[in-house]
Amino acid sequence: MGPVSGIVLFVVIWSMTFLVAIPIRLQTQGEAGEVVPGTHTGSPQKHHLKKKALITTLVAAVIWAIAAWIIITGQITLADIDLFERFGPGEFNPAE
Repeated sequence: MGPVSGIVLFVVIWSMTFLVAIPIRLQTQGEAGEVVPGTHTGSPQKHHLKKKALITTLVAAVIWAIAAWIIITGQITLADIDLFERFGPGEFNPAE
């Protein structure tokens, strides 16, 4: 895995983790009882985005480290998950 691939993998993991974290402990305007005119009652009153971004970064770093270790060490390869042999012929042998 190259540096650019590692960065792309981290960004994808971070964004997926952030989308999971956004609705956690979200207080809506309807729940707070203070609906701003022109907004929906489901609009966020308190969203804690800085805290969620920090927690997301830490969780994504751990997930990325595990995924990068698996990719770099080759613990799981495409051959391991190719149940129906759709990824092409057998293993590549450059000596042939």
